[in-house]
Amino acid sequence: MLDVKQIRERPVWVEERLQSRGGRHDLAAFHALEAQQRELRTRTEGLQARRNEIARLVGRMKSQGEDVSALLAEMGVLGPQLKESEAALRLKEEEVQQELARLPNLPAGDVPVGADEGGNVVVRSWPAGFVAGGATGENHWDIGERLGILDFALAAETVGARFTFFRGDGARLVRALTSFMLDLHTREHGYEEILPPFLANRESLFGTGQLPKFEEDLFCLRDDPYYLIPTAEVPLTNLVRGQIVDEARLPLKWTAWTACFRREAGAAGRDTRGLIRQHQFDKVELVWITRPEESMEALESLTRHAEEVLKRLELPYRTVVLCTGDMGFASAKTYDLEVWLPGAGRYREISSCSNTLDFQARRMKARLRRTVTKSVELVHTLNGSGIAVGRALVAVLENFRQPDGSVVIPDALRPYMGGQEFIRIREEKP
Repeated sequence: MLDVKQIRERPVWVEERLQSRGGRHDLAAFHALEAQQRELRTRTEGLQARRNEIARLVGRMKSQGEDVSALLAEMGVLGPQLKESEAALRLKEEEVQQELARLPNLPAGDVPVGADEGGNVVVRSWPAGFVAGGATGENHWDIGERLGILDFALAAETVGARFTFFRGDGARLVRALTSFMLDLHTREHGYEEILPPFLANRESLFGTGQLPKFEEDLFCLRDDPYYLIPTAEVPLTNLVRGQIVDEARLPLKWTAWTACFRREAGAAGRDTRGLIRQHQFDKVELVWITRPEESMEALESLTRHAEEVLKRLELPYRTVVLCTGDMGFASAKTYDLEVWLPGAGRYREISSCSNTLDFQARRMKARLRRTVTKSVELVHTLNGSGIAVGRALVAVLENFRQPDGSVVIPDALRPYMGGQEFIRIREEKP
């Protein structure tokens, strides 16, 4: 959520930063609602002052034996007026907060300005000298079905579209990828592993910015006030909701594997085949809670940690800084990691690493207490995929497919696959 003080003191600058994101983001509705709120507050405070004055007068006049009937009559009229005004003020304050909740975060000053993904900027690629070409192999769904490790048809019969059964070596590869990532981040990058619930309440989803804007993309339970999480960012970041964290404990760094659930409401007709855009998928998430002055440096570290996964898997990728028009709602700056998929002949996003500054912290009331001054201020929060497991499996299948149809298992995963070096066609399918 944006800082109201900043909006009031620098309205033109805030408006310009919002408009750089494209879409219909402006402050007109906020200013109108806040003006109405000020009028109601002035009226309410005036009524409250008159009520208190009458109460004092009645007490004094009674002690002197004076007639207070006129004042009591005025109080009888004023009481309902005050009650009505207080109710209207509360409602208007809620409307102001709802309007604030609708506004996205402001892009950081060094984010390139652009209308859409065409304005994104590649900042580095790996390996050095790698040249992307056209489609040079099979798509992952053909490879997976031929090897008997992906079953889309059975999942469609059992559940519906955009679900998958991982079978045999496919299921084992998912488990290997997950364990490899968690071990890398906890043993070498200093994260604490968390296994959170896969459900979240409205307060948690509001805190990280999924609600109210993205409600249509969430799966909601019918009989209980819970949602299936769209990402582990939600439960991890909310570990500090309503908390005041001692500065000395920062940064906090958490990683978690979870299943993630998204309706993909805005992606009708896109990536209908394969694993790229599923309703349920696995992801290893990275979350940082930092001091404000350290968050941009933390974003660079977090992004490098996600990149290291791709390097260890020997998967070609590039790192892209998103422009203002392509960033997520809560982000102030985002790096996307895009892995090369030879079957598709294109780069595809496999990780998104973002600094939200104090945007989420303000919604969650997540704060730190400075060691020396004892002052309290908002923390900064960051999150990133470290990385999406299904898309990593896609990249392995397409990049390591061999001429005989088998798939080489990357060296980094072989200890998690019992030393197995290849995935080959299964002779029997139970």
